[in-house]
Amino acid sequence: MEMVKLTIDGIEVEVPRGTTVIEAARQIGINIPSLCYLKGVSHTSSCRVCVVEVGPRLIASCTLPCENGMEVKTNTPKVREARRTVVELLLSNHKRECTSCNRSENCELQTLAKELNIRDLRFEGERISYEIDNSSPSLVRDQEKCVLCGRCINTCKNVQTVGAIDFSRRGFNTRVSTALDKNIADTVCINCGQCIMACPVGALTEKENIKDVWNALADPEKFVVVQTAPAVRVALGEEFGMPIGTRVTGKMVAALRRLGFDKVFDTDFAADLTIMEEGTELLTRLEKGERLPLMTSCCPGWVKFVEHFYPELIDNLSTCKSPHEMEGALIKHYLAEKLGVDKKNVVVVSIMPCVAKKFEGQREELSNANLQDVDYVLTTRELAQMIKEAGIDFTKLPDEEFDNPLGESTGAGVIFGATGGVMEAALRTVYDLLSGQDLESIDYVQVRGTTGIKEAELTLPNGKTIRTAVAHGLGNARQLMELVKSGEKHYDFIEVMACPGGCVTGGGQPIVDSRTQACIDVKVERAKAIYDEDKDMPIRKSHKNPYIIRLYEEFLGKPNSHKAHELLHTHYVKRDRF
Repeated sequence: MEMVKLTIDGIEVEVPRGTTVIEAARQIGINIPSLCYLKGVSHTSSCRVCVVEVGPRLIASCTLPCENGMEVKTNTPKVREARRTVVELLLSNHKRECTSCNRSENCELQTLAKELNIRDLRFEGERISYEIDNSSPSLVRDQEKCVLCGRCINTCKNVQTVGAIDFSRRGFNTRVSTALDKNIADTVCINCGQCIMACPVGALTEKENIKDVWNALADPEKFVVVQTAPAVRVALGEEFGMPIGTRVTGKMVAALRRLGFDKVFDTDFAADLTIMEEGTELLTRLEKGERLPLMTSCCPGWVKFVEHFYPELIDNLSTCKSPHEMEGALIKHYLAEKLGVDKKNVVVVSIMPCVAKKFEGQREELSNANLQDVDYVLTTRELAQMIKEAGIDFTKLPDEEFDNPLGESTGAGVIFGATGGVMEAALRTVYDLLSGQDLESIDYVQVRGTTGIKEAELTLPNGKTIRTAVAHGLGNARQLMELVKSGEKHYDFIEVMACPGGCVTGGGQPIVDSRTQACIDVKVERAKAIYDEDKDMPIRKSHKNPYIIRLYEEFLGKPNSHKAHELLHTHYVKRDRF
């Protein structure tokens, strides 16, 4: 690898050719502020906050490649004044409601203003007013807070290949818009929320359901049940100052009980149930040789992506509901009867790392007997807000256990939170069921990791081979779908998660600023915690969960039974692309 030498603020540094000045500076402990820059996603040089002095010129460091002999100055009066001016100009046309903004204290513009010691604004003039777009059940767009950094656009267009938003108009009237200025709900937006994670300010946020849940908890006639997704437990602690990837499962359960929920269940239980239903579905399709490859349906963003962009492959999607929808159906139509509670008074709240689950929760296809399977979906961030509102000192909580019978899970259920987890969990069970053996070596490492598309083959004792593929991030999913459509690749089973890294970096997880993302691979740290939890579980295969076994004996009969299809399976619809 060719190396280049340069000096930054008099410090000599040697870096590989192609390294940008902002990256080189951070390697030696010099922080160059930025706003539009997002490592690996957005390198547009549009905000000019990251300017440095090279010779007589001010140049944006986020796209400036290091060269031999280059002398860079990051802290001169000229540089400081330029940065301050840029931020003041941004603030002059910004909706400055910092005390009530949900990104307060986690806003990169606010941080920059504080670091640059901006106390007064020299610029006052015309401001543009926009209506808030709250048409989506998943997210809210507030254009008056937008700083036109383009990070959301680059994420939606280049990472996710959805392209629901882009710049429109010119000059002072430039804005981030949808095609024909439609409401975001009327576009191809698949509600993944990665735009929220990319936004440095409060221009994009989740659609909050906190008040709805507080009202349900305060209603004495309601029996309010909560369930938590696997990825939440490895991220919630970050909202309370804990390191990225800290496991807080027990504290999370304790906090939920203190908030007043009548039952606290684990969505991992339904993840185990999903493996039983989806695994049986796979075996049936393999036997019949039809509608292959079977594609997972756990991720609502991925499902909507198929409905918009690949409607010809809708029949390849598993008919299984996602785990939290399965659990919601069981809570209302199985547990309520066991507990003697009127199912019409049962309120199911799902704590998810995902904003697409909010859209999923209100789909007509995910209901039974005129009752939605899930009533409200809260993100990890919303749960943290409720805990703070309640005055609970999260870090000092004791560890508590989930309630049963819908709170017992296996390691296979836990790993649903990371890309490749659904596939690995399925392979653990499918191999045992087809071979009649109890395989001890169950870590299918070939489907783990952050490679965009992963392939693996499972050879059974009878000589048959199951060909699998895993993709995370919809840009990778699109590549995989094109390979399948062209006939270039043939698979039996495909797992896709819409968010890069899987649910651990879903659109509802704690937002990590761009500076931290440049130093820490968040998806790797959280996934490591997921796999650590899997290793610590006494049971690591879905079909060995004793409560799953009992559920089939008492209620469902067998996987893919008529009762199972009635409650746990669904269908999908073709959606227009324009």
